[in-house]
Amino acid sequence: MALPTAAQILISIIPIVGIVMMAVLAFFYLLWAHREKVRLIERGLYQPRKIDIDTFCLLSGLLLASVGVVLSILFIVIQGSSYALLGGLIPFAAGASFLAFYMLRRKREGHERL
Repeated sequence: MALPTAAQILISIIPIVGIVMMAVLAFFYLLWAHREKVRLIERGLYQPRKIDIDTFCLLSGLLLASVGVVLSILFIVIQGSSYALLGGLIPFAAGASFLAFYMLRRKREGHERL
């Protein structure tokens, strides 16, 4: 059963509106965060945050790998082995790379502590 033309147009506009609204929110967040940092620097109160690369790599790796596995299984079930499968394999490979980096970094830090 085909949707009416007006419904098709509305359905295609919804993601565009969502992306534009998210971009506006991201812009204002970055602008206000920048202004806050400038004010803190002017007053001498700014202390930069330290990035915890281990936690970032572990969290990103787990999320990307799990999303990649689920998408890969979904695409195999729906379309079999095709180019659509890359939509799941690419995030899986990125997640596996983050997890490998995390493991190698932990192993290296363990040897440096001894």
